Amino acid sequence: MVDNRFATALVIGSVLALISAVYIAAAIGTDHWYEYRSPFSLSETNGANLHSTNPPSEEFKSEDSDEYMYSRALYKYNGTIGLWRRCISVPEEGHWFKPPPQGVKQDTLCVSFSLQDQFTPKYAQVGNHNSGVDYVRTYLSRCQILLPFISLGLMCFGALIGLCACSCHTLYPAIGTGVLHLLAGLCTLATVACFVANVELLHAKTQDPQLLLEGDYGWSFCLACVSAPLQLMAAALFIWAARTDRTEYSRMKLYRVA
Repeated sequence: MVDNRFATALVIGSVLALISAVYIAAAIGTDHWYEYRSPFSLSETNGANLHSTNPPSEEFKSEDSDEYMYSRALYKYNGTIGLWRRCISVPEEGHWFKPPPQGVKQDTLCVSFSLQDQFTPKYAQVGNHNSGVDYVRTYLSRCQILLPFISLGLMCFGALIGLCACSCHTLYPAIGTGVLHLLAGLCTLATVACFVANVELLHAKTQDPQLLLEGDYGWSFCLACVSAPLQLMAAALFIWAARTDRTEYSRMKLYRVA
């Protein structure tokens, strides 16, 4: 028989765990971890694109595009970047029989990072392959990719342990669920920290007096930030319920023996 307090704690912890899992999954799959705002007017940007022989979209989506090239495109064309994809706003192109529209209507061009791109070393001078490997940014980039998946995996494994606890009619295995959610929360916090450090280091290395950097962290990043404390709160509830129930059961057993 489970005390109502412990049952309530488990239900609240389960709801928090489910919400946090949805948040971190949505954060991984969306592209708004960081959003750039171009200081150039849209009309100037469009005019430059229409008269350019090599439009930015071609360089942005080219297989040979390195970090320096697509970073400058992100800065200039209201780009957004996520863990697995980057996007910019480009002017709508006209057909061969009709010129491009005169307005400022924009299309979104997105390019996914391949698995090879994610694990390609970062260089001391961004985009310069001869400048040596920047190990700090290299490992920050790899950690920000791996850690959120580890977090989700830990939460799923914790959910399986929770189901086993329900089938066994005991709360004690919920300690394992709490510990796994605690580790998942720490992984999510580490993901956020790695992403912030990586972005700030990139901006410091690509400073250009002719290219003003304006932007802010987006809603995908906020989802990851919210997911971490939810995971930690769920872990605290699971561990408290299991430990307290075990303690009271031990006391009741000693009392009956006495």
